[in-house]
Amino acid sequence: MRILFFGDVYGRVGREVVARRLGPLVKETGADAVIVNGENAAGGKGITAQICRELFSLGVDVITLGNHAFDKREIATYIDGEPRLVRPLNYPPGTPGAGSYILRRGSQPVMAVVQVQGRVYSPQLLEDPFRAVEGEVERLRQTTPVIVVDCHAEATSEKQAMGWFLDGRVSAVIGTHTHVQTADEIILPGGTAYVTDVGMCGPWVSVIGAERELVLERFLTQRPVRLEAARGPAILSAVLIEVDEATGRATSIQRIFEREVATEPLASVFGRW
Repeated sequence: MRILFFGDVYGRVGREVVARRLGPLVKETGADAVIVNGENAAGGKGITAQICRELFSLGVDVITLGNHAFDKREIATYIDGEPRLVRPLNYPPGTPGAGSYILRRGSQPVMAVVQVQGRVYSPQLLEDPFRAVEGEVERLRQTTPVIVVDCHAEATSEKQAMGWFLDGRVSAVIGTHTHVQTADEIILPGGTAYVTDVGMCGPWVSVIGAERELVLERFLTQRPVRLEAARGPAILSAVLIEVDEATGRATSIQRIFEREVATEPLASVFGRW
């Protein structure tokens, strides 16, 4: 089984590059399933019901979220009726939605997707992601051996720890959140594919997706400047994971990174501050 996992989709630019490239990449790679992290899809913060529908219509099977899961109020209602939209498992009891989803083709379960959110450097008071995911993985393994975990976290150490913690118990631990693709993809000894961060699908003339000038103003003035999603040429970041469907063990993981060429000379921000 081949699984395409796209990194954090950031704003309109991210949505547009996924719309252009998802179909061709599925054909080129022979992907059987597509997962997208969509927590930044609506202007960099959160996702809307309409954007979810647009992504699903492109052929996305599962959308994962993260710390911006509920930035758009409508999602608190929408997510209960859309199980393919997965929020972090370790949110408090009573949170709308679910932290995992089992993808089926007909009546046959083919893959489970779980998301947990890290706690290192996080202002949110969340449950222990390690304990939360451990129990959920054991439950899901009763249905399918193919399990992909989206570990949405800031700290490299926490993501690496999660990879080792779940090695041999899940097919893949894929890091999201930092928007910068890391070059450390590996198949761990127990057969779990791992990468610290899959990266971002969004504008690359930016600071992790946001307008450069606004980010610089925030850093240099220490004022709470409102950030906006940047425009311009896109990058697309993803990984292709190949999994033995009988055992759930990953056999390969390959990074995908595409950068659009700027059609106009890039403006420098040097000297503006």
